[in-house]
Amino acid sequence: MQQGQITYCGPAPLPGELWTAWNGDPWLIAALVLAAAAGWRAPSRAAWLAGVAVLAVAFSSPLCALASALFSARVLHHVLIVAVAAPLLARGAGWQARAGGAAFLAHLGAVWLWHLPQPYAAALASVPVYWLMEITLLASALWLWSAMLHAARAGQAVALSLGTLLQMGMLGALLTFARRPLYEAHFATTQPFGLTALADQQLAGLMMWVPAALPYLGLALWRLTGHLLPAGERA
Repeated sequence: MQQGQITYCGPAPLPGELWTAWNGDPWLIAALVLAAAAGWRAPSRAAWLAGVAVLAVAFSSPLCALASALFSARVLHHVLIVAVAAPLLARGAGWQARAGGAAFLAHLGAVWLWHLPQPYAAALASVPVYWLMEITLLASALWLWSAMLHAARAGQAVALSLGTLLQMGMLGALLTFARRPLYEAHFATTQPFGLTALADQQLAGLMMWVPAALPYLGLALWRLTGHLLPAGERA
């Protein structure tokens, strides 16, 4: 990691230090507690609390520190936020967002922007920019998932989910097949974990290409199956 960079999750840990690298930021803990309390009367309390728990794993567990060392861990962190926590929170809150097309474009822009090397480096060099990255990723994902879950027409939900799957797959493919590492912040931090910077980046691309696509594919199949069922058998 470049000298002078300040990451919210702290410096890149060594493998032996990882399981003690929990994030005890009191402001973060307070925000998670408030979020859990705010969902106590949510339409689906279990889904909301599960979403908050996923956010706690993303930001409080050693995964946060590992993301300072490995770009693949950062991608896993982002996948948990946009493809696991966001749908759970959207389902739990029962938000019925409109303008699905605008939500898709907003989320597409956020995902691609923050995985470009320069904006990504800026997020690692500044705590406010780091939180701008995280908040825009989560907020745009919440908007998109709320639109997909509650779209009046199944076809619209399927189109949005498959479109999101496609654009994330494209980004994953670019990372997987790049011939050189792109993220300078991780050039010197992957070796203790037995990875070159390029191998770490390729692992991140595969993660975004395949596992990250599964929630969107699942939603598309759920909405399509529900649309094809006889009216009396639909949930």
